[in-house]
Amino acid sequence: MCCFSFRSGDSTARIWNMNDNSANQLVLRHCIQKGGTEVPSNKDVTSLDWNCDGSRLATGSYDGFARIWGTDGRLVSTLGQHKGPIFALKWNKKGNYILSAGVDKTTIIWDASSGHCTQQFGFHSAPALDVDWQSNTSFASCSTDMCIHVCKLGLDKPIKTFQGHTNEVNAIKWDPQGNLLASCSDDMSLKIWSLKQENCVHDLQAHNKEIYTIKWSPTGPGTNNPNAPLILASASFDSTVRLWDVERGVCIHTLTKHQEPVYSVAFSPDGKYLASGSFDKCVHIWSIQTGALVHSYRGSGGIFEVCYNYTGDKVGASASDGSVVVLDLKK
Repeated sequence: MCCFSFRSGDSTARIWNMNDNSANQLVLRHCIQKGGTEVPSNKDVTSLDWNCDGSRLATGSYDGFARIWGTDGRLVSTLGQHKGPIFALKWNKKGNYILSAGVDKTTIIWDASSGHCTQQFGFHSAPALDVDWQSNTSFASCSTDMCIHVCKLGLDKPIKTFQGHTNEVNAIKWDPQGNLLASCSDDMSLKIWSLKQENCVHDLQAHNKEIYTIKWSPTGPGTNNPNAPLILASASFDSTVRLWDVERGVCIHTLTKHQEPVYSVAFSPDGKYLASGSFDKCVHIWSIQTGALVHSYRGSGGIFEVCYNYTGDKVGASASDGSVVVLDLKK
């Protein structure tokens, strides 16, 4: 089944089935209990993530709850332990745990089958903004406190703390093998970290405004594309996307066609292309090898999320005006 899912500002998430021409959608309504009845939370859905086999979708909301949904749109469980908005959540590869980060300065590992909190980590001194699994039981978290903690289920203190950013850390991502951790910040820098050393491996400074998000390519050792080089993409409020050769610590391409902040990037499954979405209402598709623009689409609202389907022939994009577009790259 070819599905796209998108978060929203109307207290819903939507699953789109692209198998037929009608593009059927399931609307996942996020409700809270009020006076004994269920009413819409009226809070933004901030994050969503599919489990490894695509049978469950997890969402995080500004209403402070994480939720697990079936592919039929049925609410499976509601996870309530955070005191305030959830900013990020991720399934582990095994699919037995969900990890979330909240404004309450904590991160939580949830048991996906029971919906119970397995362990809550309170190491940050300010809101936790992002989380990423390193393995099925270890993860990294970042915060507005400028710190990055690497934690493990069952341990009561971080196994590593990385410090070096001079402003809030917006996003973190482990490379496909879980060896290197990339982080990006409002301090306009991109840093690469290793558990083998205290200081960052690379301090990559080329953007001239905040870096909003980063993505590793699905290439290199341990991936389905082992012979292709490992690339890191960074998207910034300076309207550019940069592609980095992390082994050498150099920028290999600067992608400059956007006119407004870039909020989202996504690699194709084969690692040959990158999709970028910007508040200039454009989705651009780029060649990783040459840095050339190969396809472009202009929508009706600012683009804040782009993603490829698993076969790499379609790109989904969601916009600030509530529209969702699916680009067929075969046409």
